[in-house]
Amino acid sequence: MITVVGWDGSELSARAVDKLHEARLVVGPDAILDQLRISAPTVADRSLLEALDSHLEHGKGPAVVIAEGDPGFFGVVRTLREHGLHPDVLPAISLVSLAFARAGLNWEDALVVAPSGPGQLNRAVNACRAHPKVALLVAPGVGPAEIARELAPTTPRALIVCEDLGGPDERITHSRMGEATTRPWKDPDVVLVIDPLHQPKEPGWVAGAQPGPAEWALPSEGGIPAEVRAFILAKLGPRLGDLVWDVGAGAGEIAVECARMGAAVIAVERDEQSCALLRANVLRQGVKVALARGQAPPTLEPLPDPDAVFVGGGGPDVVVACAARRPRALVCALSKLEQVAVVLDLLREQGFRGEGSQILVSGLTPGPDGSHHLTACDPVFVVHATPVHGG
Repeated sequence: MITVVGWDGSELSARAVDKLHEARLVVGPDAILDQLRISAPTVADRSLLEALDSHLEHGKGPAVVIAEGDPGFFGVVRTLREHGLHPDVLPAISLVSLAFARAGLNWEDALVVAPSGPGQLNRAVNACRAHPKVALLVAPGVGPAEIARELAPTTPRALIVCEDLGGPDERITHSRMGEATTRPWKDPDVVLVIDPLHQPKEPGWVAGAQPGPAEWALPSEGGIPAEVRAFILAKLGPRLGDLVWDVGAGAGEIAVECARMGAAVIAVERDEQSCALLRANVLRQGVKVALARGQAPPTLEPLPDPDAVFVGGGGPDVVVACAARRPRALVCALSKLEQVAVVLDLLREQGFRGEGSQILVSGLTPGPDGSHHLTACDPVFVVHATPVHGG
């Protein structure tokens, strides 16, 4: 009774034309309905479910839903299925496929994000920070201007803005981020967000986001022991779409680990030598980490709000400043037991529920006779906390 027809601006297939001729109701975007010659009654897609329910209830015959591109890819098919309807689907070329084709780029290694509105802007931006090739399906409040405005301070990217794809006013614009925030855009469909400096190491075998790292903690090189970093990562929970701060980052061990797991990362460090080590670590691991060099808390003020924070250095004022941004997870590494109670009290005052652990790692060291003995590292106290009433 219901057929979904995808339309990409090209001539409809014979089967799609037959379905439209048979239809007793056609629902779709005004812009598409205006371009197609349809004899059946039409309804704008903002009344999609109400119109279909009424039509089916009265048994008025076949209905067709017109949608842009491939309606099974972040499209109307999901909406219909969730409503209990089971349509036939005749897809066209997806907007994402068309966008990359118009740009002359391959896209098997691209990440596709489809925010539903301004409430998901941060997660979409974080995906663009962490991934070198992203296709953003534009939504109200999440378009080229908003993306460029959020990325500009820390993450230079090239933008390819695709407007009215497949339509009479199709326009493909290679835009600088500053230009994207000021110029008027007419009906943008897709924004391609590209890191022009990225060089893939090898051809991938899976589309979109790549598999995570083979291990959670890289071998220790004199910093935080790998076993402690694994525990810290477990409490931070870095993931695609998250922004993680590594405050007092040192050589960036935690920053690099979080970036390997797909999160966007900003490392905050004041020491010049540590910053040089951090940059070298980032290059060696082939990940993306933005570096904010300076003293916390002042350096934290202009940064975008984090989803998770690791504090590896700094005093109580740094902990308070990080907690004030309401991350969903806040983790501190401390060297002295006396510091634990102070930090827990501060976090409690800021509306966080915290716990602490001492982690003592002893590694096996072989002796000259083939036997092994234990060599203990200095103990590390880890405080991890979450907001009492959510982030």
